[in-house]
Amino acid sequence: MATLISRLIPFFMLALLVSPCAFAEQGMAIDPADCLECHEDVVSAKAYAASVHGKNACTSCHTELANLNAHKNGDLMPGPVNCSRCHKKETAEHYASVHMLNEVKCADCHTDAHTHTYWKGDKNTVVAKCVQCHDQEEVYRDSAHGKAVSAGNQDSAACNDCHNLHEIKAMGDHSEHVNREFHTKVCLKCHADEEMMERNGVLNVAVETYMSSYHGKNYRLGFPELVAGCADCHTAHSVLPASNEKSSVNEKNLVQTCAQCHEKSTPLFTRYYAHGQMTDRENFPILFYTFIGMTGLLVGTFAVFWIHTLLWMFRGFVENREKQRALRDGHVHHEISDPHKVYRRFSKRHIFLHLLVIISFLGLSLTGLPLKFSDQAWARFMMEHLGGAPMAGLVHRICAVITFVYFGSAILMSINFLFFRKGIQGNWLQRLFGPDSLCPNLRDVKDVTAMVRWFFFRGPKPTFERWTYWEKFDFLAVFWGMFAIGGSGLMLWFPEIFGAFLPGWAFNVATIVHSDEALLATGFIFTVHFFNTHGRPEKFPMDFVIFNGEMCKEEFIEERGDQWKRYEEAGITETFAKPKPSGILYDFFIKGFGFLALFTGLGLLALMLLAFLSGGGH
Repeated sequence: MATLISRLIPFFMLALLVSPCAFAEQGMAIDPADCLECHEDVVSAKAYAASVHGKNACTSCHTELANLNAHKNGDLMPGPVNCSRCHKKETAEHYASVHMLNEVKCADCHTDAHTHTYWKGDKNTVVAKCVQCHDQEEVYRDSAHGKAVSAGNQDSAACNDCHNLHEIKAMGDHSEHVNREFHTKVCLKCHADEEMMERNGVLNVAVETYMSSYHGKNYRLGFPELVAGCADCHTAHSVLPASNEKSSVNEKNLVQTCAQCHEKSTPLFTRYYAHGQMTDRENFPILFYTFIGMTGLLVGTFAVFWIHTLLWMFRGFVENREKQRALRDGHVHHEISDPHKVYRRFSKRHIFLHLLVIISFLGLSLTGLPLKFSDQAWARFMMEHLGGAPMAGLVHRICAVITFVYFGSAILMSINFLFFRKGIQGNWLQRLFGPDSLCPNLRDVKDVTAMVRWFFFRGPKPTFERWTYWEKFDFLAVFWGMFAIGGSGLMLWFPEIFGAFLPGWAFNVATIVHSDEALLATGFIFTVHFFNTHGRPEKFPMDFVIFNGEMCKEEFIEERGDQWKRYEEAGITETFAKPKPSGILYDFFIKGFGFLALFTGLGLLALMLLAFLSGGGH
């Protein structure tokens, strides 16, 4: 009798823990002590009382056992325990998991419900359980994450941090969106947590630099299947510091790692700074000074030309008011015979090339700006409606080819102008610096000085020759832009070819140059160029000369008086006269195209300003 009592004492202790209300709630008719009489060899009352289920009676789980006598006689036996009665959230997660699809039940992980204790957030418990089935134990335990978890660092990544505890989703095919997104998404959970990284002495630069790279931008836009994710370079389970010879990012292993995506990788190619920070002068001086140089170019160019634009805008407004006042007072500045007679300024070849410029530039802007400002909601919206990153990339490259076409045409036309074209006096050097050339000369210095004096009401507005100084700047910017944007773009388009003879950090430089030069080009065209050609008071809302090549005599004399005077002295003005203007149908469609291009550019400008105001563009 004493022996039985000593055995029942732990169970009585357990029974005291169970609220009478709980018994009544469960409709229990069986005392737990009765269960122990037969099952003491299976259930330790002491261990069960200390388990997570210790406050539950036996029939809380074995609900079928409402009749003890029927059970003792073998007529009533318990079926599988239904954990979902209490663990609804966990069951719902498990039901949609890959474990459920592979018939891994609750009890397969929670092996003994009678002794199961609370894990108290100890990740070692999770790891120990997962490696019972999965063969990544040695690989993970030797990794930087595994060693930190083993040492008691609960911030370090364990199985559940990446794969969850119960809602373990299928990885899918390696090339599928879900799989590719997983390779980066789970890493960002911790590494994007600045407080956690600071607590563990880990630099947060990895996330920042990844997101500013081509890989990270595509990930952020929703197309991780196109680029490398964190685990592609660092592996999923064997994450090791670069100093470790077994690390996938160790210098000895980088060619093999990069070759997963870039098949023709070379040791030179692997010198790319995967996490190079262009604001870090100490560690990345080349990137830093490239960044400083491009920033200086951006700030300097915009400062000069935006001030020029604002001064012109105000002075042009005042001049228009002065002209209106003079007309009201009956004053006419000068009499011009046949003021509306049409003259040709541009040939069909010039018009066609300008249309190519517009189409290619807007195409490059529409597909490039979402990548530049990938952290903006509008960028993701645009990319989706462009047909996704693959289609946007294709359009971007087609427009790049068009750009090379019109640039090549400009080179050929320049050679023809200097050496072969008839009707222009002088040798090639005289032609280069002559009035019909787009090359800057001393005349432009005088025009700029006269224009500034006019801005400040210190002199008359200058009369120009065939080309103004701002038109020459636009033309020469194409040459600079082609070397900067075109050259860097080719490097980024064909990295394996250029990586065969250029060090990898050259691609970091190319990325900075391509991005900032493109920003300079779009910002300049959509603000300064649009104002110079369409927005200034003399031309608003649009100058159509580039679309039809025509300008009336009054406009010709008003804007390019020195050219008209030179043509008159040479007796060639009428060789440029047109018997009739362009057709109505042509004008309707070409002007519609012009306004569409203008509003598209202004719309993109508004989105760029929105991105800068919200701190985007990283």
